[in-house]
Amino acid sequence: MFYGEFNNTVDLKGRASIPAIFRESLLNSTGDESLFVTKSDGGLTAYPASAWKKICENVMSLPAGPKRTANLRTRIAPARECRFDRQGRIQVPQSLREYAALEKDIVVVGMIEKIEIWNLQRHVDATGESESLLREDEQGQADLGF
Repeated sequence: MFYGEFNNTVDLKGRASIPAIFRESLLNSTGDESLFVTKSDGGLTAYPASAWKKICENVMSLPAGPKRTANLRTRIAPARECRFDRQGRIQVPQSLREYAALEKDIVVVGMIEKIEIWNLQRHVDATGESESLLREDEQGQADLGF
């Protein structure tokens, strides 16, 4: 499981460092030494191979039609398997870096079963939107224990 927010950078070659705690969790739980990275709501989302396989199965189980095609086109097709180098970095393909506006400062966020990779400002904006949404449902938050 992945938890925490980590400020990081993307280097000039497009490599992003994934926090050691995430790499250790991934290796210990699945044995994976790579992540599947794809587009997601203005940022990127990285999945362990087992979770990615399940997502692909879920998409293919949708009835043939516009929703399945849209998921294939916007989430599955742009995905790339990114392997860790010796320094714990992944090479993020240029097309994904451009989509997510990853230039230098990034935020890597643990989301339990997946990892999000954000441009710093987009992360600030998305977090603000999430906070606003949760403020609209104070009782629901209290029911969850927050």
